[in-house]
Amino acid sequence: MSSRPLRRARAATALLALLAGVGLGVPGPAAADSASGNRRTVAYHGYRLQVPADWKVVDLAEHPRACPRLDTPAVYLGEPGDRNDCPARVVGRTAGIVVEPITARSAGRATEVTARAPRGKATAPAASTDGTLRLAVEDAGVLVTAAHTPGTERLVRDVLASAELTPDARRTALPRTARHTLPRTARHTASAAPVAAGPQPGTYLGKGFDACTAPSQAAMDAWRSGSPYGAVGVYISGSFRGCAQPNLTASWVAEQTGKGWRLIPIDVGRQAPCTGYSLRMSADPATARAQGATAAADAITAASNLGIPAGSALYSDIEAYTSTASCKAAVLSYLSGWTERLHSGGYLSGFYSSAASGIRDAAEEYGNSAYTRVDHIFYAWWNGAADTDTGPYVPSTHWSGHQRIHQYAGEVTESYGGHTITIDRDYLDVATGTSPQPGCATVNLDFTAYGTVRSGSTGPLVMAAQCLLRAAGHDPGTPDGIFGPGTTTAARNFQSGAGLAADGVIGARTWTALLSRGTTPTLREGATGEAVTRLQRALTAALGRTVSIDGVFGPGTTQAVRDYQSTRGLVNDGVAGSATWGALQSGR
Repeated sequence: MSSRPLRRARAATALLALLAGVGLGVPGPAAADSASGNRRTVAYHGYRLQVPADWKVVDLAEHPRACPRLDTPAVYLGEPGDRNDCPARVVGRTAGIVVEPITARSAGRATEVTARAPRGKATAPAASTDGTLRLAVEDAGVLVTAAHTPGTERLVRDVLASAELTPDARRTALPRTARHTLPRTARHTASAAPVAAGPQPGTYLGKGFDACTAPSQAAMDAWRSGSPYGAVGVYISGSFRGCAQPNLTASWVAEQTGKGWRLIPIDVGRQAPCTGYSLRMSADPATARAQGATAAADAITAASNLGIPAGSALYSDIEAYTSTASCKAAVLSYLSGWTERLHSGGYLSGFYSSAASGIRDAAEEYGNSAYTRVDHIFYAWWNGAADTDTGPYVPSTHWSGHQRIHQYAGEVTESYGGHTITIDRDYLDVATGTSPQPGCATVNLDFTAYGTVRSGSTGPLVMAAQCLLRAAGHDPGTPDGIFGPGTTTAARNFQSGAGLAADGVIGARTWTALLSRGTTPTLREGATGEAVTRLQRALTAALGRTVSIDGVFGPGTTQAVRDYQSTRGLVNDGVAGSATWGALQSGR
């Protein structure tokens, strides 16, 4: 069985070995380094930036086997090698930046949200997606990937803002392929976009493995012909992933599945509130449920970008924890939101955890209608048995329809065809299940006005309301754009819980509360992301006027926040803090 202290010790040992083996912190020739106060200058390919003096700097040309880890502040310069010395699993991150040349491989990780520096510039505003900022600096021919946590985002943005071009810069344009330039809705149906060979992991009985970073094509080919494994776990999303993913692109996914590999898509996001991790879900079940839904939405986006289709199972990685009643309620609420959002997008939900904590908690509430049950379990029980027996942790009647993956050994190193990888060993008994019917994955929530809808109303606004009610845990039935009795009941239940008049009519106050649901980070001018989008929608409903909904907190959003604050008796500072969020979520 997976042991958190044991894993931490192993991770520390691996890190010490890495420090000793590759001279971490001693920049190679690519890093023209000079210390100045608390900053040091790092340059690569004509791209120069200032990083904190205590960050490690690794030249990947000099140390091609170095693992690009994100759990310790570091800058990696160059193209990651295809034989990395990575541990099987690194959970957690601090901050990390990878600066690599624009090549066919690296260009495959650019999407429509990748920022591009203007001509003559080395920086540009970048949206944070899944705890990652990505910027193409074409005048220097580099792709910059910067990972952060909520606590380190501002620092990472400051580092990127310090960048400048040097006389060594040589331009390489990022290819404008159809996948990068199509709008999201069109891109999903573009025939040219690489896609997996069917839902993942699909139907499979046999051995698999998971590794911290997706192996190179050469390693995958060597292991396909020489190893006993037919499935591979890949960390596709989650802002708490500890390893960079230089190989993981839609082309990589299509190539592996076309050769017969089955993929186990894994998301590493918020951890249990009763742990010491820096990124934890809320102890409040309602908030945790919303956080799970947000994580699922990000996972769907990542899966779609990688060509992993609806019908696939996506697994939420929640590491071992010491269970308490409140912690258990938070985890199962988070998984409920995770599952409901995945189902609305046509995906199956999976859950990875220790058999003795998260999996046992889920099994104990298997029939509890207060929670939405996950479709698959992926459990760590390091007993060395390649089977899907769950011993004392899960009754044999639960998840018995080809819905199990057993991680039966961890942190083992194996070599096939000259390619060595440190892995966790898995055994799968899975089958392609009935795909949840897509309902809300592509529903538009962005409107210039949120008019009142009630029983008998029809159209896109009703569809949006139905999806928002479903995400809030009040199921109106299949979202169909028709405001019938089920939608009325769901609206009344939501209103009652939010302290609003429970009349079943969705007007300005109910819209404001629905649209602002979710996490409540402090937002100010310069912020970007999903929380800003929610804020802009809620302000549009609350103020009764159009606020630009673009996920970027600019001057227009600042003014809208000030206008809202001044009309609600709040401190008028233009910053969306706890008081502003609280007012919005109560429908004021």
